[in-house]
Amino acid sequence: MEKTIAVASTNQGKLREFKAMLEPRGYRVLSLADLPEAVEPEETGTSFQENAVIKAQSVTDRFGIEAIADDSGICIAALNEEPGIHSARWMGHETSYDIKNQKIIELVQDAEDRTCHYACAIAWCAPGKEPKVFFDTWYGEVAKEPRGSNGFGYDPIFYLPELGITSAEMTSEEKNRRSHRGKALRKLENWLNEGE
Repeated sequence: MEKTIAVASTNQGKLREFKAMLEPRGYRVLSLADLPEAVEPEETGTSFQENAVIKAQSVTDRFGIEAIADDSGICIAALNEEPGIHSARWMGHETSYDIKNQKIIELVQDAEDRTCHYACAIAWCAPGKEPKVFFDTWYGEVAKEPRGSNGFGYDPIFYLPELGITSAEMTSEEKNRRSHRGKALRKLENWLNEGE
């Protein structure tokens, strides 16, 4: 039986990734754009986990439906783990990722340590249930220049030394297998399959 789940986001890149993973498993995936007068809540949490719960719980509370939300970002060692939870808002929401990525490359150009990681927390909420959070990471380095046109956000500068490519040079299938979001989502799927 098909189940409906709302993704508490308007980010088309994230939505594509969630749909690619959940629809083949029988889920009807909605976004905030499919819900009347839905608004993205302010992310006031101090961690990826807290922000994910804030977003999912707001949809569940308002519409009385099952919802998932992710909060994710890139944490760069040479920048004291920033932008971190501020990844989407870093340098302003309206600033293009081309500009953000170039700025990061400039900031770490003389750093001995170019390591970074993506982090992703996915929260699941449903009426009358305690929220569940699934967390995972993906480690790499800051690339010396942006490469690739797949993916979104910081993917063109997220370099995987063992593969010699950036996240933006991967196919969607390969990225979903390896990524922070893919791994966190599989944890969610396994839990859903166990019957909550």
